[in-house]
Amino acid sequence: MNQYETVFILNPVLSEEQIKETVKKFEDYLKSEGAEIVHKEDWGLKKLAYPIENKKSGFYHLLEFQVNPAAIDTMELMMRQDERVMRFLTVKLDKYAVEWARERVKRMNKKA
Repeated sequence: MNQYETVFILNPVLSEEQIKETVKKFEDYLKSEGAEIVHKEDWGLKKLAYPIENKKSGFYHLLEFQVNPAAIDTMELMMRQDERVMRFLTVKLDKYAVEWARERVKRMNKKA
């Protein structure tokens, strides 16, 4: 199993309940594929660098997980088909990126 990181931007007009439901949909899919969710973050409402679908902001979310590579294509297809998702990016993490991500989480926990 490889380790991946997905960042996705949700439409800013969604309610908090709709946002939680959307994030849970992708988490549930990953778990159904045998994935282990390593870390997740809600970055909140952020201004976009350029308008997307005439929207100037969006809700950012990060999921870090380990899963079989075959599950990635299906998850990305689900994101393309979901009108609540404006953009997404999935990156396979190498051993250096995994270590950096662990250090970032440790620093975040110290601040909290």
